[in-house]
Amino acid sequence: MENYFNIKYILASVVYSFIGIAILMVSFWVIEKITPENLWKEILVNKNNALAIMAAGFMLAIAIIIASAIHG
Repeated sequence: MENYFNIKYILASVVYSFIGIAILMVSFWVIEKITPENLWKEILVNKNNALAIMAAGFMLAIAIIIASAIHG
């Protein structure tokens, strides 16, 4: 039973999750700063679906890279 609930592995998963979320937020902030328009304004106010799909693809790509780096 102790192999299933090892606190060390649970704590490592939580820490790596927060690190991954922080890296994702920082990378999105960088993309927000280097693009000529405000992404949130374009997506929410102007209803730019293409930009929303691009932002979603970017987040998925960064999430896959972070997950593979953490997983090893």
